[in-house]
Formats: sequence, C-alpha cells, structure tokens
Amino acid sequence: MAEMVHKCGIKREEGFLYYIDKDGDVSRAKMARGGKKGGKPTKVLKVGLKKAKGYLYYLDKKGNISRAKMVNA
Repeated sequence: MAEMVHKCGIKREEGFLYYIDKDGDVSRAKMARGGKKGGKPTKVLKVGLKKAKGYLYYLDKKGNISRAKMVNA
C-alpha cells in the first residue's frame, strides 16, 4: 500500500513525464513520441524531500508525492 508523503496538488499537463528527482523535488520532462526526442527536465516544485531507503517515490493521481515499499529492497 502507498502512503502520501507530501501534499503538492500539482496539475499535470499532457505529454510530460512527472517524477521525483535526486534532490527530492518534483520535475517534469517532455516525453519522446514518434521519432521526436524528449526534452530536458525542468523543476516544477522545490520540495527537498529526504528519501528513505527501500521506498519508491512517485507523483500520484492527485498530484501529491507518495511512496510505496519496494518488494525486492
């Protein structure tokens, strides 16, 4: 089961991949489609989240940062 870690409320735009970067901030990059290259990542929200070992961090459907325990960690 996943648990919410930080409430952000980010509205997603179509054609972008949203993720939690190594600094613990929310970033996005243009997705590669049909032979076109993707874009460089840009920071959407500066959070500075400290990641715990053994968890997968992601942006959930509501636009908040959530985490789930990794199976093979």
